[in-house]
Amino acid sequence: MIIYETHVAAEWVDYNGHMNDAAYARVFSLACEALIDHIGLDEASREHYGYTIYTLETHLCYRDEAHQGQSLTIDLTLLDSDAKRMHVFFAMHDAEGNLLATSEQMLMGMKQASGRPSPFPTKIANRIEELPKAHSEAWPELAGRTIGIRR
Repeated sequence: MIIYETHVAAEWVDYNGHMNDAAYARVFSLACEALIDHIGLDEASREHYGYTIYTLETHLCYRDEAHQGQSLTIDLTLLDSDAKRMHVFFAMHDAEGNLLATSEQMLMGMKQASGRPSPFPTKIANRIEELPKAHSEAWPELAGRTIGIRR
């Protein structure tokens, strides 16, 4: 499911002539905001429910370079979820479908007043259930990676 589309802005390009690593994180953050809106937690709903989403952990994997003006699409796959968390996987592709980067994230639903984890409101939980899910035979290859020096 394509959750977000954009183009590489001039200010995202670094001295190497391609998109800076922080810009990849920015695009994935914008995709996460699009996801939050998609499940029904836009600004008005966040105020109505007194509820928001926090990012607990992110793992970025850079696969190829993105250049100024290049179009980007961000696909979303739900890896897992429970009453108050979503484990999501975003994949960034160029117009030709080449994989440029991935971002695996753990997101947590939070009550705004207390700043404490809280189950998703029912309407939001139902929308999460409708997200495209990873199946065991189609688990994204780059999901679940750990960082370390292989010996």
